[in-house]
Amino acid sequence: MISPVKIWRHQKKIAKHIGQTGKIISFTLVRVASLEFKQQAPYPVVIVKMENGRDIIGQLVDWNKQDLKNNQKVKVVYRKIREPHNEGIIPYGIKFKAIRKNS
Repeated sequence: MISPVKIWRHQKKIAKHIGQTGKIISFTLVRVASLEFKQQAPYPVVIVKMENGRDIIGQLVDWNKQDLKNNQKVKVVYRKIREPHNEGIIPYGIKFKAIRKNS
């Protein structure tokens, strides 16, 4: 069960990351996903070296094939993580979005 209090406490931790930037240092493309993520497959999971030096792992969203490369600059965005369970609570968290030169 997902506790609304636990979600609220978690949001305070991740809020400081939203909008920060970094670069992809490694990635993989998940083609066969678990049931919770089945509708999102295929989706890339990236390891990002943030500007503050920390490494964060997460899903890359709104992507195209050209975004899947090392040193691709990305920013942290706030998105739905997965489909809600029986409680109806929609879990949100951080994901990454490519920063493209022409956008």
